[in-house]
Parts: sequence; C-alpha cells; structure tokens
Amino acid sequence: MNRIIYGDNQFFGVNHVSDEKARNQSIKFREDESIVKTIRIAMDEGIDTFMCTTHERMFNISKLISNDVNMREGLTVYPCLPYAHKYANAVTELGIMGTLKQYMPLNIGEAFIKGGTAFFRKDYMKMMELLVDAELKMFKHINTPIIFLQNVITDLLLGLGMNEVLLSFKNYIETKYNAEAGFITMNMPLLMEALESVGVDDPIICSSINVDGFRMSGGKEAYENAMKNHDARIIAMQVFSGGSTSPDKALEYVCGLPAVESILFGASNRDNIRDTISRIRKFDKIVNHGEKNEILIHETI
Repeated sequence: MNRIIYGDNQFFGVNHVSDEKARNQSIKFREDESIVKTIRIAMDEGIDTFMCTTHERMFNISKLISNDVNMREGLTVYPCLPYAHKYANAVTELGIMGTLKQYMPLNIGEAFIKGGTAFFRKDYMKMMELLVDAELKMFKHINTPIIFLQNVITDLLLGLGMNEVLLSFKNYIETKYNAEAGFITMNMPLLMEALESVGVDDPIICSSINVDGFRMSGGKEAYENAMKNHDARIIAMQVFSGGSTSPDKALEYVCGLPAVESILFGASNRDNIRDTISRIRKFDKIVNHGEKNEILIHETI
C-alpha cells in the first residue's frame, strides 16, 4: 500500500461532528475544478495517491484527472464503491430503467435482461459484478491498484452472513481488474473472522481506529485484541474521532499501534495537509525510532 493517500470526503460535505463545517465545505468545493485544484496542492506536498468514493461528481472529476497529463501519470486512485446515495437519488429522479441506462456498462436491454435474471434467481454474485462494473467505468483511464468495498455493503453482507460474496468481490477485482480488493467496515473484529472463514489471507481492511473508540463496533479493546490475533493490512480511518480529539493525542495513539500499517484522514487546504503530514511523521519517528511506517492520508468515511 502507498505511504500517503489523500481522500475526498471533505469535498462532498462529509463531517461527522459539525453540520456547519460540512455546509461550508460543500460551498467551497461546489465547482469540480476547485476539487481538482486541491488535489494538485496535495500532490505538490508529496502525496501521490487519491482515495475516493464513487460519488456522482467523481465521473467528471475523473475526466479532469485523465485529461491532465501530470495528474494522470503522477496520481494513483483507490476507488471505494458503491456510493449508495447516488443510486437512491438516481432511482427517484430517473426511475429504475433510467438508472440502469446511466450507470450500467452494458446497453440497456442487456443490462435489464442480465440484471433481471440475476435478481429473480437471487444470483448475488452476478449482481455484485454488475455493480462493480458500473461503478468502475469512470476510472477506465486511471491507475487503480486497490479497489475498496464500502462499509454500507461490507457490513450488510456481514450481518446477513453472506461471507462468500465478500470472497467473490475479492476474486472478481483480482481477475477482472488486476487489482487488490480492500474492505471498509465499522466492525473490524467481525470482518476479520468472516474473511478468515472463507480463506481470505492477509486482507486489506479499513476501519475506524481512534483513541476514543469512536464508531468502533464492540469497543476499542475488541479492536486492539483483533489486531493482535489476526493478520491483516490495516488502515485506520476516523483517527481524530470525527474532529473531537486533538491531533497530537489522536496520532500518538494510532501511530503507537504496531498492526496499523496506514492512517487515513483528509484536509481541505495546503496548511492543514502539510501540518498533518508533519505530525504523523513526528509520531512515526518517535514510535519507530526512525523507521518508516506506511501512512495513508484520507478523510474519515
């Protein structure tokens, strides 16, 4: 995994503590070019990877990235799919057939027949493949070495006990897209057990990990025990507990966890990006006595 990743949630008004801050960010980034400009700033600060949801605005932003030679060649993208609100809004505005036409990578007739057959046969694997293809078509000309399944689906499958679909997602991503699969979850201990049960070794797992136990299902101690007892490439998100913890307190805790390979958070301007990188490197150096620790920079999911 890459050392530093820049995330997208701040661009789309996602803030888990302050609605006012979320509104202000939505206004600041209402133009696609303002988002691309900020990604360029992050690249200037040494970040070469962008982790993003498949928000409907990403279709145009991906085009802007593809059309910029420096960004296309210098930036790696980690998509996180699906973006559930996009489909809910599309069905409301366009209807089911209109949604299929807009998002499916097949012609509308084939999509309806293939998707309809999958539904009535309860062919969850085929529906998963259709969904993945629909979400990833916007990244056709962009390097995407890791593709993540969003927690809204990961945790739904966990709750239904459909662990084989998680395995199928991993296999499909590896076979069709020549990429690694990652899983985002709000219940890391349960996901680790589920993936092990279907033979997934050393998975890439992204989950809330922070000093306050914020959005850590089962509590902080359960996560710490899971990290000691299971092999996984772990990415810590929401490390600032949604903004309620001081940066030093938050990063001292997360950087002190040996099992955490990566840290994810986001920032909306150059000063905050630079400051966060500096703080992570400071605590990384203290904990590892100068040894490098893999770090990802991303907004909380």
